[in-house]
Amino acid sequence: MPGTVQSIERAAAVLRLLAGGTGRLTLGDIAHSLDLAKGTTHGILRTLKAVGFVEQDRTTGHYQLGAAMLRLGTGYLDINELRSRSINWADPLAARSGEAVRIGTVLDGQVLVVHHVFRPDDTFQTLEVGALLPLHATALGKALLAYSAAGAHPPPILDRFTHRTLVTARALSIDLSHIRAVGYSVEIEELTPGEAGVAAPIRGHGGLVVGAIGISGHVERVCDTHYQPHPQLVTYVRDTARAVSRDLTAVGR
Repeated sequence: MPGTVQSIERAAAVLRLLAGGTGRLTLGDIAHSLDLAKGTTHGILRTLKAVGFVEQDRTTGHYQLGAAMLRLGTGYLDINELRSRSINWADPLAARSGEAVRIGTVLDGQVLVVHHVFRPDDTFQTLEVGALLPLHATALGKALLAYSAAGAHPPPILDRFTHRTLVTARALSIDLSHIRAVGYSVEIEELTPGEAGVAAPIRGHGGLVVGAIGISGHVERVCDTHYQPHPQLVTYVRDTARAVSRDLTAVGR
């Protein structure tokens, strides 16, 4: 059986990105979110524009869905599929890192925790499956925001949870740009004092980010004395996110 056509997968990912986010994105935004070269992204956009699937604002140059695609649905990946494809990788991540593992996706402008593995010790822990977390104050949420996962956009008011929470659009924008540059997100006492987390995006077909996986635990365990996450933990998280992404993109091939 012949394989899938990569260019069509990428074009579909562009359309879903425009349908699920704020709807008006720059060429750079799209290229970063899908991890594509700008030249490749521009070629896809030019073709989609030619057939009416994408429109470009003449003043700003931003892209949005064209009239032919206004009925495109925003749903992309069934939550159960994300959970089932991630579950086999979550336990090993918890064992290697020694921290709790959560997998999340976007629901109604928040992070929905679809799977949670307890930290591998005897301390009391509460199952968080089904919990809703703020996008701007969690590692999972910031990974989803940085890569424009479907439905992921900052709320108009950034609620403050601790003195370290990012509550201005500029501060959050700078942090999201850094996340895109390094490929992972970090949250240090931004939601809960004494807690820190590291997360990385999970990609579906075409490179579209459909979820995130991360670890969370006490700052003293996750970070060094300079409040930087331990490199080994970052490696564990990023490797696991890539493994889950490979499983997701293998579906249907």
